[in-house]
Amino acid sequence: MNELDVFNKLNEIAAPQFSLIFGDDSEQAIQIAEHKAWLQSIRHEHPNTAFPYKIGVYIRYFNQTKYENYLSYHKKQFEDTIAMCPRWTLVDFYVDEGQIAPNMENAPGWSRLIDDAMNGKVDLIITQKVSNVTRSTFDITLLSRLLAAQNPPIGIYFISEDIYTLASYYQSDLRDTQMFPDGWTPLPDNDEEARKYIAERRCLSD
Repeated sequence: MNELDVFNKLNEIAAPQFSLIFGDDSEQAIQIAEHKAWLQSIRHEHPNTAFPYKIGVYIRYFNQTKYENYLSYHKKQFEDTIAMCPRWTLVDFYVDEGQIAPNMENAPGWSRLIDDAMNGKVDLIITQKVSNVTRSTFDITLLSRLLAAQNPPIGIYFISEDIYTLASYYQSDLRDTQMFPDGWTPLPDNDEEARKYIAERRCLSD
């Protein structure tokens, strides 16, 4: 199995065809395009297909497609792709309905997923795009930091943006101590130490 095949396959999974929040020429669309171009210029990191992840797939569902039972079709696409990684375990699908993401705390499927992650049932979240979860950059950044501080660290992979929150080049964004409650430990400042820190905590959890 080629690791690239897995993520190419994930990228082929059709997103629900609902009305887009942002047009192709919007500021966010331009930023995403620029970010993808930057990722092409560096050694890009994805979740390790050889690591035994416990995966929670989050879907925001609003059916305006040619498929009569789109949700079942969408789930099957994820199941087939995750099955390409023998060490990955699909824990559950977490589904919220709606055209536009509400506040995260008002989305029961997302709230259940975060609860399962915080309780050690899920250590990798996969979802189609950031706007499935929230329209607030602050909210998703804070959540990514809190998940990365868990033991073991929990990552989110956003398919459309091709963003993996535990990639080494995002680690400087996960070190803002002012964002953490008392007693939480941010990642070390040094990139090499941060990589070792995550690797060691993952080894301890195996």
